[in-house]
Parts: sequence; structure tokens; C-alpha cells
Amino acid sequence: MILCDTNILIEIYRKNADIISVVSAIAQNDEIAISDVTRAEMLVGARNKNEMHVLIRELGQLKCLPIQSEISEISIQLLAQYTLSYGLDFHDALIAATAAYYDIELFTLNLKDFRFMSNIKLYQNRKNQ
Repeated sequence: MILCDTNILIEIYRKNADIISVVSAIAQNDEIAISDVTRAEMLVGARNKNEMHVLIRELGQLKCLPIQSEISEISIQLLAQYTLSYGLDFHDALIAATAAYYDIELFTLNLKDFRFMSNIKLYQNRKNQ
């Protein structure tokens, strides 16, 4: 299973052919998942009711990993460790904690936001480095 960061979904909605190609290739071998945080961030980005309904329908087709209490605890640990030194924000901490909890790779375009976390496995793709 590969956890996709919010920016991956945004690029898919922007019809970024490179990202769509990478995600399609991933989906042939691994299950694609998103965090509840990503689902929420996508809904917050809706510009109107129609877009909101489309997002709800389409996001409902993806495997969504819920925020477990253990994920909350891991995110608090990450925030305590990295907020001051690296500027880690709450949303990224929850997404990183989800990847850590499920022991899966995180596919993101913002490698700088996660690279410093030794317990987070980043999906390595030449096009996103």
C-alpha cells in the first residue's frame, strides 16, 4: 500500500500527466490510500457545492485510512520533535504518522516536508525528487 499526500491528489485533479502516470503505475502493483487528513484538505479546497459533491463521491472510492488514537500519539511525538527545528505542521504530522503507523511509503511532491523524519519511508520516484 502507498499513502498519497494531498498534493498528489491535487495534481491528479489538475490533470498532471506525469503524476497520473506514476499513480497509475503504482496502482498496478500496490493499493493506493489516503489519510483522513488528505480527504479533509481536499474538501476544504472545494470552490462550490458541485465540486464538493464530486470530491465526496470520488474520494469515497479511495481507501481512506482513519486517524487512530495511535496515529494521534505518533503525530504529537513528531510535532514535539520537529516543529521547532523543521517547521513541521499539524497536517503533515498526521499524514506522516499515518504512514508510520501503517508502515507504508508516503508519496509526496513535498519531500522537504518529510525528508528529515527517519521513521517515514518516502516513495522514491525520479520525477518527484
